[in-house]
Amino acid sequence: MNLLLVLAHPDPRSFNHAIARTVERALTGNGHRVVFRDLHRENFDPLLPAGEIPQSASLPPAVAAHCRDLAEADGIVVVHPNWWGQPPAILKGWIDRVIRPGVAYRFAESDSGEGVPIGLLKARAAIVFNTSNTPAERETAAFGDPLESIWKRCIFDLCGVKRVERRMFEVVVTSTLEQRQAWLAEVERLCTDLFPA
Repeated sequence: MNLLLVLAHPDPRSFNHAIARTVERALTGNGHRVVFRDLHRENFDPLLPAGEIPQSASLPPAVAAHCRDLAEADGIVVVHPNWWGQPPAILKGWIDRVIRPGVAYRFAESDSGEGVPIGLLKARAAIVFNTSNTPAERETAAFGDPLESIWKRCIFDLCGVKRVERRMFEVVVTSTLEQRQAWLAEVERLCTDLFPA
């Protein structure tokens, strides 16, 4: 399978990077081709210029390459921290610029402006790994789980990806080495379950 791995964390020493390295190792070990996009290492520009909004827009080469990676992916893995109940700005900008009409979705012919989407992605499965420094009980009680809605309903379902798994690891800041090792073993299992050899 051709799989896309997208990482959004600025610190190469972060647990997010450890997750992404584990994902890449597990997927390539299962015989898959992995396109690994580390948005910070690439210095991806998250700002969507007005000229890129139309579906027919001419895209900068870097953005066009990301669009090709997304369109060609049989599966998608996204790794990012939970910052204010949202993806980091660089990943939000990637969503704005890459998950675009004509690439990830189109609108029904009968649409008269109300935005009835038809998913175009060929990926049939995705997994999102998140990290947080808030305990799950407090996160749910105080904030709900906005990332669940963002990834499962607002993005992947709209784009035609019907199987979406998500795992939040918390509390990272107080976790032990043993806990992080157990989490990485879980990452490997989840990747192998969703994208077997």
